[in-house]
Amino acid sequence: MPDLRDHTTLRLGGPARSWVTATSEAELVGAVAVADDAGEPLLVLGGGSNLVVADAGFGGTVVEVATSGMSADSDDPDDLACLGAVTVKVAAGENWDDFVAHAVRQGWVGVEALAGIPGLVGATPIQNVGAYGQEVSQTVAQVRAWDRGDGALRTFTASECGFGYRTSRFKQEPCRYVVLDVTFLFKQGTLGAPVEYAELARALGVELGERPALADVRNAVLGLRGGKGMVLDPADHDTWSAGSFFTNPVIDADALPDGAPAWPHPDGRVKTSAAWLIERAGFGKGYGDGPARLSTKHTLAITNRGDATTTDLLDLAREVRDGVRDRFGIVLVNEPVLVGCHL
Repeated sequence: MPDLRDHTTLRLGGPARSWVTATSEAELVGAVAVADDAGEPLLVLGGGSNLVVADAGFGGTVVEVATSGMSADSDDPDDLACLGAVTVKVAAGENWDDFVAHAVRQGWVGVEALAGIPGLVGATPIQNVGAYGQEVSQTVAQVRAWDRGDGALRTFTASECGFGYRTSRFKQEPCRYVVLDVTFLFKQGTLGAPVEYAELARALGVELGERPALADVRNAVLGLRGGKGMVLDPADHDTWSAGSFFTNPVIDADALPDGAPAWPHPDGRVKTSAAWLIERAGFGKGYGDGPARLSTKHTLAITNRGDATTTDLLDLAREVRDGVRDRFGIVLVNEPVLVGCHL
């Protein structure tokens, strides 16, 4: 039986009791239904980029999502003069970064700043994946899913998905829905969405609010992510991670530490930088003296230096989380899903 370490970007995790690779929607729904009918513990596995799996593995069935397919109501990249809109339906098992590259080539505007993010399309609405001023919720039109609770297919419009900062109804009810496909609504054009993130604007040499070419935005993002060890590279242990291990905390404005960056939140609170808090709590790049350490490129990534265990990784995560709490009174929340383990 495959070890989960061979299917996660952290390269951690023991074996599963049983394994099913689903290459069609029927196989995916069928495997999930069989496990549920038998009362079998179930792990639906996508790209493994947002998982921390216990060293003991998973005592149930892993259903690996390997579905494919994409359809659009306009596939002509040259027909951009009208600057119209296009709807694109994408199977959950399609590679996300490959889809972003395809969108840029086709002139589909709105995901170009989400380049280089590992994982599959089906995972993006669950986490409401976001980076460099864009979130996937800005272009999702609907999500079709298998409702394990009701044993039925469900289709959710964007307004029904409960999108928030790195969350959705699918994340809030983590064992209920299996995403089958995602439909996006894109504007068509040659220019990207207005740049809303200062670091990206600097990399592009533009002002905030300007609209550089789609390909230029994607290339700039890949450069920025690569410099932080956030683009997968088997030879670079800084990329043996689950990406950002902690989310940026949203806190009351009066709890913001002096000098900490702040971005207004819709509910009146502010979002601040987890990386800023981690660094000023004494955990710099490369922190740690064991097989699990902070990335040498970015303090938000906890990395496997080659022979780490999940226990090693979680011990370091606890040290960082508790250090930030003790220094600032702010409790960081892990972004990856923990399977068979806890902080």
